[in-house]
This record gives sequence, C-alpha cells and structure tokens, in this order.
Amino acid sequence: MSVTIDIAGLPTEQISFAASPLAELCMALHALSQPAHHPGLSSWTTATSAALDPCLADRLLEADFMWRSSFADIFMPFAGVPGGTGLPAATLAEELDVLDRMDDERFVMAALEHCWMALYNEGGGPSPLKDAGARAKALETAAARGPRQLEFSIRLLDDTAAVRAWLRRLVEDCDEAFFADTWRRVGPQQTADARHKTQVLRRKGLPAVLKEVSAALSVDEEQTRITVDKLVNGTATATDPAVGSGLVFIPTHFGRPHLLVLHARGWRPVVHYPLGSPELLAGAASVELLQLRMDALAHPMRMMLCRSLARAPYSTGELANAHGITSPEVSRHLSVLKKAGLLHTRRQGRYAQHQLDLSIVARIGSDFVEGILR
Repeated sequence: MSVTIDIAGLPTEQISFAASPLAELCMALHALSQPAHHPGLSSWTTATSAALDPCLADRLLEADFMWRSSFADIFMPFAGVPGGTGLPAATLAEELDVLDRMDDERFVMAALEHCWMALYNEGGGPSPLKDAGARAKALETAAARGPRQLEFSIRLLDDTAAVRAWLRRLVEDCDEAFFADTWRRVGPQQTADARHKTQVLRRKGLPAVLKEVSAALSVDEEQTRITVDKLVNGTATATDPAVGSGLVFIPTHFGRPHLLVLHARGWRPVVHYPLGSPELLAGAASVELLQLRMDALAHPMRMMLCRSLARAPYSTGELANAHGITSPEVSRHLSVLKKAGLLHTRRQGRYAQHQLDLSIVARIGSDFVEGILR
C-alpha cells in the first residue's frame, strides 16, 4: 500500500520546500486533541491545554473532526486555489486570505473530507451543497461524531459564509492564545530546514533529498514517480495543467509520527513531513515488511519454534526433534522467518544455527503504531 505522486516531466525548479504556519496550526490542534499520538510533546500539550480559555476550548470541540482523526485540506489552501503560486504564504494572516479566496463548494468538500474520504481523494461524488443525498450522508457521519459536530456541519451547509468567518476567527483566536508564541519558536527551524533541503535538491538531486525527508519516501530510477510508504492507497499528479504544475514539501514540528500526503484530485500534491533526524526513521520497517513479519509470527507452529529460538541457537534437526515435525517442515518455517528478517543464522561446524532476533521482534509493536499513524 502506498501513495504515488506522478512527477514525469516536472522540472526540479517546481519542486519546493517551504514552511506553512496554517498547516502547522492544524498539526498543533491535532496534537492537543490527540496527545497520545505525540508523547514527545506532552509538556507542550499539557501546558497549552491547561492554559486554554474554556470558551475557546469549547469552540475547538465543535469542528475538531477537521484535525482530530483526519487533516482537512483547507489548512493547505495554497494547494487548492487555482491561479495562485502553489506555495504557502509567509504569515498566518496571508494564508487565511488565500483560504478566503477558495470557492464555497471546494471549501465545504475539504472541510467535510472525513465523510467520504475515498470519493473526495478521487475527485468524485456530488457536493453536499447541491445534492440532498450527499448532504444527508455528511450529516449522518457528523452525527456519529457527536451533537456538536452535527450542529457545526448543519451550520456549514446552511450558512457557509458565516462558518467561514467563524473558522477564520477561531484560527485568529488560537493564534492570539498560543500559536503566535509557538510559531515564533518553531517557525525559524522549519524555514531553515526548507532552505537546507532546497540546497540538497539543487546540489545532490531528488533521491538524496527524499532520503533526508523520510525513509518512507522513494523515487523510481527514471524519476517519474515518488512513492510514499503508507497504509493507504492513493495517487496524485504534480503536472496537472488544470491545476498547475508543482510539488510542495512542508516541514512540521508537531507532526511526528504522521507523514501526510495531500493527494485530492484538483489540488496540487503536498507532502507534510515531520522534522527530525532521518536516522530516527531509518530503521523503521516498511508497510510491506511489517505485514510480512506479522504474518510470519501468526502461524501457530512458527510461534512454537520462536519460543525455542528466542532462548538459544538451534539447528534444523534439533528443532525438528524438539517439536515433533520433520526437518523439511522446519526448514520451510525457518525460510518464512528469514524472509521476514527475524532470524540470525551462523555456521557452527557442519550445522547452521538459527536464533530469533529479539530486537527486531521487539520493534514490531512500535513499527505497527508508526505505520498506522504515518
């Protein structure tokens, strides 16, 4: 599973790295609503939540589905407003001005993205502003999230202009309450990272800079397609003439472990990547390898073999005698474990000794969490 971005024929000059205060505010709101996703930010989330005005905290609950369980694309308006630069603005106010230029239908579809994510990303499905069935589905989904979310969604569909003004005011109040100070601290780091990666792209090329962005990113030899290793399937193009060519990478301080890809049809693609040392992700298993390892350990006999292999090295014959199966059967099971990278094998005289790699097995849980949150 992965998200692919078509970059065939895209000049390097149209691949950009830039900081976005509005996108970062979205991630900050997500961290406040889902602190368990971000244990490294516990001091910030605890202090910020405790200092929030109760009225502002209640207002944030009304629309938290836009950043709690998914990340609404309206927080990257530069990618969805035709005729613009395709790049984030320098200030939060300027990015909100870009959001104000987005038409109502696109705004509503993006705000309610969680209601029909697959159709939205594929560019299909009727607008809830025009189609009664789509409206009913959007409100049904919102109702499942809670009465506040339902009320907000009804207001959004019945009086889009008023909700747009309400949302802008909410963002401005968040900026005044906590984000302005936060952005003064993290914004320069993001700008510096974007500047550094731009230089890496120019001097060393796309494969080198993708390696610095995340181990989950790769590009084919012809440099026509970028693949993002995620537990989701999706496609995007950075060369759609109807939208405008370009691919933007945006760093985030609050995003780890999430690696987001805006891949909705009719929007420029955006990769929102967490800041940090690439080596932190270098040892992370790909989604394919993680599935291979979990499948390998799920078989009852292989679980029994692992019980022995976790304690000491064993030869194939020793395992066959201990578990009452034939040597060829043991070999087949060991082959599966080896393919998943779970065994160490070394020669001991005439025999091969096998042992479970406990460090790899111990990482499966954290790899799984990282994979589903990426």
